[in-house]
Amino acid sequence: MQIKLIIDEKIEETEIQIHANTFTDEIEQIMKFLKSSKTEVIDGYLQQEIYMLKVSDIFFVYSEGAKVYFQTDEDEYESKLKLYEVEEILEKDFVRVNKSTLVNISKISFMKMEKIGMMQLVMENGTTAHVSRKYLKKLKKRLGIGRDGK
Repeated sequence: MQIKLIIDEKIEETEIQIHANTFTDEIEQIMKFLKSSKTEVIDGYLQQEIYMLKVSDIFFVYSEGAKVYFQTDEDEYESKLKLYEVEEILEKDFVRVNKSTLVNISKISFMKMEKIGMMQLVMENGTTAHVSRKYLKKLKKRLGIGRDGK
């Protein structure tokens, strides 16, 4: 893979182009990284107001019915995006823990085992989220814990 950087004072906005003979998993990962690495704020709606929420202030993103919400310490804000779209945008900081919930990795305080092999996450603000078995391996890998973390 070749990487070129061209500095030109005439260019007003940074543009990234990828030239390849085929679309690969590596290219997809690079594109996702570039897209997600710049997201520091996201729009959340509360009644008739639009708030620019700091991603670092969001504990959970969850869906209820057809609606998606951002949970912060202060409030719940509605999103106009689908859960999978939010997941793509925030994949650097968030991980899916069940069918309808994404959690901010940096806000996890600890994990505890429940009956029948279920896992529960306890967040810094004391709220909790259940981790389904389907997503447990991916969560452990993102956190770098257990045999699955390596």
